[in-house]
Amino acid sequence: MSQEKTITVPSVQIQKAPVERLTQGNGHYFFGYYDMAAFDINGKYHLYHKVDFMDRLPTAKDVAELGMIEIASRRSIRIAETTAWNFQQGAMFQWNPARPDQEVVYNVRDGNSYRAIIHDVKTSRERRLEMPVAAIDSRGRYALSINFSRVFDFRPGYGYAGMADINRNCKSPEDDGIFLIDMTTGKGRLIMSLQKINELLWDTRSIVKNGRLVINHISFNTDGSRLIAFVRNIPVPGKPWGTALITADADGANVYVLSDYRMSSHYHWRDETHLLIYAEHRQDNQLYLLRDKSQDCEIVDREFFRADGHCSYSPDRKRILYDSYPQSNYRHLYVYDLEGHTGADLASFYSDPVSTGDIRCDLHPRWHPDGRMVSFDSTHERRRHIYMAQIA
Repeated sequence: MSQEKTITVPSVQIQKAPVERLTQGNGHYFFGYYDMAAFDINGKYHLYHKVDFMDRLPTAKDVAELGMIEIASRRSIRIAETTAWNFQQGAMFQWNPARPDQEVVYNVRDGNSYRAIIHDVKTSRERRLEMPVAAIDSRGRYALSINFSRVFDFRPGYGYAGMADINRNCKSPEDDGIFLIDMTTGKGRLIMSLQKINELLWDTRSIVKNGRLVINHISFNTDGSRLIAFVRNIPVPGKPWGTALITADADGANVYVLSDYRMSSHYHWRDETHLLIYAEHRQDNQLYLLRDKSQDCEIVDREFFRADGHCSYSPDRKRILYDSYPQSNYRHLYVYDLEGHTGADLASFYSDPVSTGDIRCDLHPRWHPDGRMVSFDSTHERRRHIYMAQIA
């Protein structure tokens, strides 16, 4: 009888930058999305989620520990726990821009609803917001909120399990859409309904219109004066889902349909008026720089950016951090110099092919405040962990 051979693969294929693991011990660690503040403003601490599994979607009863790592010592400091989380964006756990050296914000399940908590890591004092957060402006004055139950129906990896959307059978309800939260008072209000958004799309070619609408990704621009939202349709069997990009003032006024094309993916604001995004716009799928409230656009290095990735500008806006989806089971980490128009493949990490779909572990690379280091999530050591790479 022949003996079955164990095939091993290298955990790292390419490594042009020093990489260290931040998280230690049992369990699975991750931060979450690429466009949220993982580091405090001084770069001394990095936030984490810790869970007991990585091979299935979380349920309403699964608990995630929230904490921070003291980078110099690798010491883990527990802060709280939550059952309102997912593997792609966690509990929207991030530093509060209003007090980026002292306060963190995260979502929790509270009875039959979700809400956010602002937690002081030095005093342990907490303030509660009426709604869960999806994005916070750069000064911590306001937050945007969306319906995470409806998002779960669309893509479980980005919503929260366990609470049914009360408007599940309504295509574009008048009482759901984009909400604005005052971070000081904790009060939230609807600023743009899904019904209004559907009306805005009536005269476009978007495949989203008249579908069962949902707001997926959403964020403020760099000064908090404008927001962008992905409007998507929850698909029905045999039909695709698409994306329409809309922008608006922070209070929901002056709405503009930036793109009604089918495909728009990861994005990052360069400044108050320009948006970096991988999308189908004018031509085939490319990394574009779009100008808000216009149809002006330019392609960013067609030869280097050949596929979708999580993009973000460095703090000085001179470089772009990027990653890849699995290529022969490896995810790549890239950095691109905008002044020199050159890019580099810094490292590639093995990605377990079993962990795909909404439980996958994307690198989701994030900048350190000094722009010389980045952090990312990975499973190349067969567990979820958070890593740091020195890139300058």
